[in-house]
Amino acid sequence: MTDAPTSAAPRVAFVTGGSRGIGRATVLALARAGHPVGFCYAHDTEAADATVRDAQAIGVNVAAVRADVADTKDVDAAFEEIEQALGPVTVLVNNAGITRDGLIARMSDEHWNDVLDANLTGAFHTIRRATRSMMKARYGRIVNVSSVGGQMGNAGQANYAAAKAGLLGLSRSVARELAPRGITCNVVALGPIVTAMTEALADDWRARAEAAVPLGRFGTADECAAVIAFLCSDAASYVTGALVPVDGGMGMGH
Repeated sequence: MTDAPTSAAPRVAFVTGGSRGIGRATVLALARAGHPVGFCYAHDTEAADATVRDAQAIGVNVAAVRADVADTKDVDAAFEEIEQALGPVTVLVNNAGITRDGLIARMSDEHWNDVLDANLTGAFHTIRRATRSMMKARYGRIVNVSSVGGQMGNAGQANYAAAKAGLLGLSRSVARELAPRGITCNVVALGPIVTAMTEALADDWRARAEAAVPLGRFGTADECAAVIAFLCSDAASYVTGALVPVDGGMGMGH
């Protein structure tokens, strides 16, 4: 027997980096699944407000808070605000991340630490905080957003690839530790995705990137969000510790 709720409606979701791109698409996908959704964002208040409006239009309760996931106090404050507004968080999606690209010989300590803090340590902070309510409910879904670069590596992104690879070890350790409490933890490894950043890249770079993908195109934020939402659902209750690629076949074999 379990104290977990029997429908998505009471299961409050928290998405980090939820104001734009894949995070925004995930907030909306979870809202369509019936979850009250809270999300945090770093800087773009205008985009966060737009995401709130669009999620509210779906018909669920939504809350947004500005927070730096690399800062433990910010994470604790964000959870307190979201949980006061919506209720205990039992679904967590770690999407927040940054890049500070550069060749390894010239990469500064600051750029290394910034990326590891935001992309890996930030996920540790939110998972640690979320497990309070998940363990009490004996129910939880955790999805960590990684990258095909975490398995394949990428020149000029040693910090980013290291952080994204680290998410796999973190997730599988969490999956083993929390499975007896009915909590799953999985990773999605994304390939090239259409975002504002990739849209601004030179045509020749985009052409080379597309050529490396067996399906011959970039993925969309909605395609990523659909897989994330599945892993947050009851349909994925027997999936934990998995690395799920959403990369058009780019990383097969890794």
